Amino acid sequence: MKRPGATARLPLPFRVINQRVAFLGLFAAAIGLMIFGKTETPVVEAIRTRVTDAFIPVIEALARPASAVSWVSDRLALLAASHSENARLREENHRLLEWEQLARRLEAENRVLRELLRFTPEQTATGTSARVIADAGGSYARSVVIAAGSRDGVARGQIAVAAEGLVGRVGDVGERGSRVLLITDLNSQVPVLIESSRQRAILAGDNSERPRLVFFGAGTRPQVGDRVVTSGHGGVFPPGLPVGTILGGGDDLIRVQPFVDLGRLEQLRVLDYGIQGLLPTPAPPPAGGPRRGQR
Repeated sequence: MKRPGATARLPLPFRVINQRVAFLGLFAAAIGLMIFGKTETPVVEAIRTRVTDAFIPVIEALARPASAVSWVSDRLALLAASHSENARLREENHRLLEWEQLARRLEAENRVLRELLRFTPEQTATGTSARVIADAGGSYARSVVIAAGSRDGVARGQIAVAAEGLVGRVGDVGERGSRVLLITDLNSQVPVLIESSRQRAILAGDNSERPRLVFFGAGTRPQVGDRVVTSGHGGVFPPGLPVGTILGGGDDLIRVQPFVDLGRLEQLRVLDYGIQGLLPTPAPPPAGGPRRGQR
């Protein structure tokens, strides 16, 4: 049979006294520890340091779960911020792609305009840049309509060029638009000069992509690859405008490849050399009949 402890065998008054004495002892020990901790003696500092070192592993073990929770919380917040940031970046990227397409179109248009401005004819001329808005049909099989007319200074007979060379001449002129007869049209005949031999000829359109070279001298035959420029004869075109290069052909058929891609015209420059030539502006008919006494 288990023997009861010594404290349990004490009478009730002694047990009460024992508990009170234990309480007072613990209270005194606590006060002593507080006073002992306030002292700055080397012994106290050494003991405090050893106690701290002893409890560091325990503190680290307790701090790890808190750090893990804080790390997970930070990562969740970062993930939420990244999701919203990705949505914003996607929207911004979409807007940038739209701006990129617009910038590419403007760059292409500016490149064409810069090339037109770099074109320097041999004679002094004033000019107007215009956009090609339609491929015209009807009585002209090979012509285009430009968005420039008499209010912009365009007149009948003026020369139309692109950056690479001659395109044609202005036929009909309205107030806001004009029709340009291309050098490939059946009605187009341009006096030209072969640069290498200085041989004169006529560039005659036949509604094909490559006009014919006719009425050249029989003494020498043009060579493939020779450059063809306007000769200035006839008073319609100024001399020296680049036209194209000689292509091969039969004995009586020689074709010229124009420098300008006439099927992909976007911008033209209409030049006024002050040449009347074979295309004078028709004068309006008189308002009334001849006066009496006049023949």
